[in-house]
Amino acid sequence: MELKERFLKYVSFDTQSSEESTTFPSTSKQKVLLEALRDEMIALGMTEVTMDQYGYVMGTVPASQGLEQAPVIGFISHVDTSPDMSGKDIKPHVIEEYDGGDIDLNAHLKMRVEDFPELKFFKGHTLIHTDGTTLLGADDKAGVAEIMTAAEYMMQHPEWKHGKIRIGFTPDEEVGRGVDFFDVKAFGADFAYTVDGGMEGELEFENFNAASAKIEIQGRNVHPGYAKDKMINSIDIAAELQHLLPQEQRPQYTSGYEGFFHCVGISGTVENTTLSYIIRDHDAECFEQKKVYMWSVVDLLKKKYGEETLRLTLKDQYFNMRKMVEPHPQLIDKAIEAMKQADVEPRIQPIRGGTDGARLSFMGLPCPNLFTGGMNFHGKFEYCSLTTMHKAEQVILNLAKLWAE
Repeated sequence: MELKERFLKYVSFDTQSSEESTTFPSTSKQKVLLEALRDEMIALGMTEVTMDQYGYVMGTVPASQGLEQAPVIGFISHVDTSPDMSGKDIKPHVIEEYDGGDIDLNAHLKMRVEDFPELKFFKGHTLIHTDGTTLLGADDKAGVAEIMTAAEYMMQHPEWKHGKIRIGFTPDEEVGRGVDFFDVKAFGADFAYTVDGGMEGELEFENFNAASAKIEIQGRNVHPGYAKDKMINSIDIAAELQHLLPQEQRPQYTSGYEGFFHCVGISGTVENTTLSYIIRDHDAECFEQKKVYMWSVVDLLKKKYGEETLRLTLKDQYFNMRKMVEPHPQLIDKAIEAMKQADVEPRIQPIRGGTDGARLSFMGLPCPNLFTGGMNFHGKFEYCSLTTMHKAEQVILNLAKLWAE
């Protein structure tokens, strides 16, 4: 199956995960694609193909004859799409030889180069974009398609020499639970790469330290006509809390290694309001300081409005994988060489987010992240370069060969 056909097939599956769910996977519809991937692996002749009770799909491209003792390398992607926007009934549009200009997503919505200057890089590429009503699902079905297409190539071309290759697909990455039950021992790789990046050439082995914060605010509702000195409006307290957090440390004002506080959700009435935040920083000390600052803001408001007025639940989510990857410089060196062989300029940079690879690295499987060609993830302006996807596929093939040399 060609890469384009495979990608368009995968994005037709609605695999949106859910932050509210208590099941694993968080949505049963993710398993529909995972089952299809399992069956596809079997049809390709891959070995050791499994799908466990949690939905994890694993399979093997057997080592070329004589290379059975080469390091076992894994490639991993997630099948779920973000809860931030619908992933149902996706209608991809394909542009052959993109001219570098603004893109009409539909009759009412345009993706402008002025707003998304990275579009200039993709002039001349084949682009796949949304119709402006859903996300596209390139995060991370582009990675899934690239891995599967590379696996098919290796199965059909025995002259491409490589060691044992393990492939894994996970659910629920977008809600931070993607490897909660991932069996690293059963996966059996010495090292792995997540294929879950964006811009062509991205190579990432640093990511945010991450925490979530949930603040529940208890107000006091009184008829507004008689509210003087009685009403406590929980919405006002929520607004005050947001104002107390440093404005310059919001995502829209940060870049590179700068961390942030990000309010990702708010729901409420006068009586009750709930705020949801994510807290991010690459530096471990700055990360701890941000968590302390969040506690101090909540404590200040408790003193003002009453101890029982606010309740903060703060949880660590994942940590910077750098210290787990750096002891294995060959992971990065071989990725750089694989990119150069594919005529890709490596872009080593920190991930302003997180991947399954961050947690896997702390679980004993060092796992940097590779580009996919997808851009503007999680929203209606998402698009993907098929031209770059082909290069990502080639990087996977090159890595398989390099690790066997």
